[in-house]
Amino acid sequence: MTDMKQYDNEIPTLEHPILLFDGVCNFCDNYVQFLIKHDKKGTYRFAPIQSPIGQRLLQQNNFPTDKISTVVLLEGGKLYTKSTVGLRIFKELGGLWSLLYPFILIPKPIRDIVYDFLAKNRYKWFGEKEACMIPPPEVRSRFLE
Repeated sequence: MTDMKQYDNEIPTLEHPILLFDGVCNFCDNYVQFLIKHDKKGTYRFAPIQSPIGQRLLQQNNFPTDKISTVVLLEGGKLYTKSTVGLRIFKELGGLWSLLYPFILIPKPIRDIVYDFLAKNRYKWFGEKEACMIPPPEVRSRFLE
């Protein structure tokens, strides 16, 4: 497994923030490609929610593993979902992207209305794949297996 240290009961310690994403969603795939391009420090690691490691990380964090309609960010021992994920990531990317972070001041239920609308329609608007993406060799080390 990349970037994770294994201990006796298969509970990993996370050395980098991990973004769990819908591996068959074209919009989610494009978002991951965007992050790979703009995360110059190589901060983030990625795993499809549908993958064995994605499912295991969700279970270990007491997060439901069925009918997931959100990206999940595991960072600093905490789990973030929906609009909070994007805002935290934009802050970390720096530059002009960090100017989006003040939207965190909008109450989460209001921010998440927009997120939920997009999540509900993502397959209809952007399509879906038959299978999760296979990362190209130059970024494969950033994907957990």
